[in-house]
Amino acid sequence: MKEFELINRYFKGRGITRRDVNLGIGDDCALVTVPQNCQLAVTTDTLVAGVHFFDDISPRALGHRALAVNLSDLAAMGAEPTWVSVALTLPSIDPQWIEEFTDGMHEIAEYFNVQIIGGDTTQGPLTITICAKGTVPEGTALRRSGAKVGDWIYVTGPLGDAGLAIESRKQGISIDPEHLKYVNKRFDFPTPRVAAGQVLRGLASSAIDVSDGLIADLSHILDMSQVSAVVNIESIPTSDAMQASLDFNQQLPFILSYGDDYELIFTVPDSNKSMLEIKLRQYGVDATCIGQVKSGDGQIELLHNGEKFDFEPQGFEHFAKELV
Repeated sequence: MKEFELINRYFKGRGITRRDVNLGIGDDCALVTVPQNCQLAVTTDTLVAGVHFFDDISPRALGHRALAVNLSDLAAMGAEPTWVSVALTLPSIDPQWIEEFTDGMHEIAEYFNVQIIGGDTTQGPLTITICAKGTVPEGTALRRSGAKVGDWIYVTGPLGDAGLAIESRKQGISIDPEHLKYVNKRFDFPTPRVAAGQVLRGLASSAIDVSDGLIADLSHILDMSQVSAVVNIESIPTSDAMQASLDFNQQLPFILSYGDDYELIFTVPDSNKSMLEIKLRQYGVDATCIGQVKSGDGQIELLHNGEKFDFEPQGFEHFAKELV
């Protein structure tokens, strides 16, 4: 199978067709129409075999995951996902592998009403690069730099599950089969919190997705906003799988340092807290308050049952260690 045969068979003509796509796959560039009074949000992520995913991951899961982590970035900005470009580097062409991979990608793209509008294919070590685009009404995009002293800190869902899945595969941590199935799904098939991001427009003062770990990602908000924070460890949501598999001290590295959960951390002014609670219930979005923004220059003070708790964070950092 040649390059253009691959593109025509697995990408062109598959998935949804959006009205705002004037020209999709098949030309030198795609052409799209950005709605009036909207800004274009653009994000790019690369997934490399052995660094961002295990070699034995199913192709369908990889297709889903590759797109989901990009949609999560759009969610963190409060953007509506619209179009994606896919650059796929393959060691060789395996039709069954590619079919399953693209099935996973098209499934999540259709769920979020996203059209694949172009990209590139080449030969080399397995690498997937996605450029995702979305739109957000002018002046409403969520940023990392808006947190203010007194704002409340929230997270949209349980943390640490993806890290538990990683370590169970690397170190063989013993986990109940049902719980193992759950955490593996959380790692292989992450759910970008797109609806939550759009609910937060006009309410949240800052936001970020949890890709590198709670402490590492919250620190990005604090550094860019020039503030500090207090986080109550017992308030951080965790899954039944986490609670049943590890004791409190064993859970801490997963909850605080591991990433790949792709929940949203966001801050909300006290004046917007009541409206936030109303909208969360109205749209069926989960979020838990875990702390508050304080004055300072980027420090995070951890409390456990009201007492200061010391913990040495270690979020994921490229070129510093191997993830998987």
